[in-house]
Amino acid sequence: MEHTEYVDLAQFERYIRYHFQNKHLLLEALSHSSYADEKRKTRKCNERLEFLGDSVLSIVVSEFLFRKYPDLPEGELTKLRASMVCEKALYVFAQEIHLGEFLLLGKGEENSGGRERPSIQADAFEALIAAVYLDSGMERTREFLMPFVLRSLENEEKPAFKDYKTLLQEIV
Repeated sequence: MEHTEYVDLAQFERYIRYHFQNKHLLLEALSHSSYADEKRKTRKCNERLEFLGDSVLSIVVSEFLFRKYPDLPEGELTKLRASMVCEKALYVFAQEIHLGEFLLLGKGEENSGGRERPSIQADAFEALIAAVYLDSGMERTREFLMPFVLRSLENEEKPAFKDYKTLLQEIV
């Protein structure tokens, strides 16, 4: 399937369970720099949205972990957050919503397998987070992200994130 800016946005919105008020934000989130370059700057790429999305994701995950684990020390919270916002985790999230199918890529990136590249999908997922945030605010973005965060947490090995004192107390 040839990917142009006429991708089936309605289908993608069904996958992500979110309907954009501003479709331009969604198109920007899906637009890789290679695509924007080919359009000679008539299309913005997703890099600025990726920057914002990274921060929004970090605050949502940080707040969730802070509240869920009131006794976990800062260092352990940091490790847990890092495992949930890393490229590997974001790539899994992107695959869950079929993000790669909807990316707008330049011909060279398309031909070199960019659609399947974990870094491109992870970056686009962060851009998507920012697009949702700009389209409807923090509360709706939190609702969008929490299913991914909860599944990611379920998949983590719990003992790896406990401090030694807690582990010793459980053994005793």
